[in-house]
Amino acid sequence: MRPFLIGKTLTELTAVAAQAGLPPYAGKQMADWLYRKKVTTIAAMSNLPKAAREALNREYEAGGFVPAAVQQSTDGTKKYLFPTVSGHFIETVMIPEAARATVCVSSQAGCRMGCRFCMTARQGFEANLSAGEILAQFHRIDESDRLTNAVYMGMGEPMDNLDEVLKSLHILTAPWGWAWSPHRITVSTIGITPAVGRFLDGCNCHLAISLHNPFDAERRTLMPMQKAWPIADLIGDLRTRDFSGQRRVSFEYILFAGFNDSRRHADEMARLLHGLECRINLIRFHPLPDSPLRPASDGQLVQFRDRLSQKGLLVTIRASRGEDIMAACGLLSTSASCPVNTPAEGSVGPSAP
Repeated sequence: MRPFLIGKTLTELTAVAAQAGLPPYAGKQMADWLYRKKVTTIAAMSNLPKAAREALNREYEAGGFVPAAVQQSTDGTKKYLFPTVSGHFIETVMIPEAARATVCVSSQAGCRMGCRFCMTARQGFEANLSAGEILAQFHRIDESDRLTNAVYMGMGEPMDNLDEVLKSLHILTAPWGWAWSPHRITVSTIGITPAVGRFLDGCNCHLAISLHNPFDAERRTLMPMQKAWPIADLIGDLRTRDFSGQRRVSFEYILFAGFNDSRRHADEMARLLHGLECRINLIRFHPLPDSPLRPASDGQLVQFRDRLSQKGLLVTIRASRGEDIMAACGLLSTSASCPVNTPAEGSVGPSAP
């Protein structure tokens, strides 16, 4: 398989142009074809000389795969199955709303974080995605031209693949790329403190932190990486930063019945986050096979929200979408492999598992 052009920065595309004997401005032309016009073949880059296109095509592909399968929920949510260069599959979710269309992208095939409430964690880690594979999830879905927002909340831990994630964000927000505002993009993490610092220094996108329990020992039973990166340390670092402008930091909190839904948990969370400019999203737990964890009731969600609100925190209960097609929070997973022989150049990808 030839290397992808999608996922390359303007500097990299300019270097590719030079290798093909083209002037420097041809790099910007290629960027326009890839990121604005979203071509899937080098042959379609019609303002490049034919001989240059043929030379480029011998060394590169426009890049990315088309979906191997698509499912649609009764609520309109769609889940796309994409093959990857490493020979695995990833899932991408499109969430439609009245005035928005949000894509939820994956940054890894599988995940190595081991969170007890997540199907992707059960799959284990398989591979990091390149910036091109991340961006192909924006390009190759049916709703590509009407997307308004993006969340890096699919399969994988974005901070565990930070270089490629930052590169994809750079292309999404660059004027020669997608030219999106960074405030249309949210990146989620369990809280790998050093990587979060690099992320905050490297871009202006929103940050979402998976909290799920404010007590160290209890959080460790849910999220083993709490031992390496205690949430209190991350919050201490966040307190040194200014979130009073447009950039937003939020905390995700899945409510489990009888485990993290008490007044004691709400009060400790209020203490932990006191004075930090942030918001909290409460999330319904979607039960996993053979898991002892149980979802809190709607009434418990409301009571927990109200207790936090009384403590002065900004709290919302996130609507659950796509549960019937296993597209909701914590349900993305596929361990199937695929042959690495079907790029997006006019093809439809390998068969779904």
